[in-house]
Amino acid sequence: MDPLRQSPSPSSSQASSPRTLSCERLGYVGIEAVLDQLKIKAMKMGFEFNIMVVGQSGLGKSTMVNTLFKSKIWKSTMPGLRVPTPQTLQLYSMTHVIEENGVKLKLTVTDTPGFGDQINNDKCWDPILGYINEQYERYLQEEILITRQRHIPDTRVHCCIYFVPPTGHCLRPLDLEFLQRLCRAVNVVPVIARADSLTIEEREAFRHRIQDDLKTHSIEVYPQKCFDEDINDKILNSKIRERIPFAVVGADREHMVNGRCVLGRKTKWGIIEVENMAHCEFPLLRDLLIRSHLQDLKDITHNVHYENYRIIRLKESHALPRGPGWVDLAPAPSPAPGPAPTGTRASPGPAKVCRWAEDNSDEDF
Repeated sequence: MDPLRQSPSPSSSQASSPRTLSCERLGYVGIEAVLDQLKIKAMKMGFEFNIMVVGQSGLGKSTMVNTLFKSKIWKSTMPGLRVPTPQTLQLYSMTHVIEENGVKLKLTVTDTPGFGDQINNDKCWDPILGYINEQYERYLQEEILITRQRHIPDTRVHCCIYFVPPTGHCLRPLDLEFLQRLCRAVNVVPVIARADSLTIEEREAFRHRIQDDLKTHSIEVYPQKCFDEDINDKILNSKIRERIPFAVVGADREHMVNGRCVLGRKTKWGIIEVENMAHCEFPLLRDLLIRSHLQDLKDITHNVHYENYRIIRLKESHALPRGPGWVDLAPAPSPAPGPAPTGTRASPGPAKVCRWAEDNSDEDF
């Protein structure tokens, strides 16, 4: 039994909620048409999805994004120049609208500096974490206005793909230090980049070492165990957690293999098919990010990571910058010292906000 539902609160004993009874219907009502209404509305509005790619230069971050969405999100050459794309020197976001079968997706991809490329990597994660918190701050500033937009633009990072170099050893201290900070602010999906440089045996051994490192340092990557809603989610997510980090290979060119056109990368030993599970685990990454967990990534971002940031900022509301339409959120008066009154609960600390809280279950409708 859920501990939150073991006993009613004092207030609920005064006015009990109405009982929910099942009734026998006399005929067809059409309640199921609500699903069609939601689908039509969603297709009109479209969807937003924001991802960030983090890793060293030369691990194929831009190519992987192109492979995920089968689009030229990032071109391999700069306009007017026949040279490869230069290494990213600063955070750079690019937005595209991708349409498939009438469904529009507004995709924003944020590329990051070559993580760990410098000799001195002290606090090299600050620009990345600063960007993530900046997007939370933008959303919060829009949300607390008296007259706010009907649809607040969502630039918050829903997922961060972390590229691990295929060293075959273990995670570097820099990786561990950064992941510990990153997982507190955003959903992180680690991948083994350029997995074709490892044999299958080396790949599996490397995966197990990374999993051990994550467990030893209490780093919870997506999907987190504490957010499994039911037994079906638990079964599906357990299979995903067994395969993380995914060993992936990116390619944005098509080749002919046995009379069929496949997406892959050509080498002198043959063609690596990125959508062939015998070659790499790119299909698992694509299914996780797009086909099965895209909405869940957005829900956790809003109900957990953003909510944690929002709680901290509203507790510091006296320090928020005042702009047009400002709502004065004065800090709550501190209680007088002494025992708490009977029937009250202590205010929660900076604990993880459960995204399945019933108070917020209808806010998206």
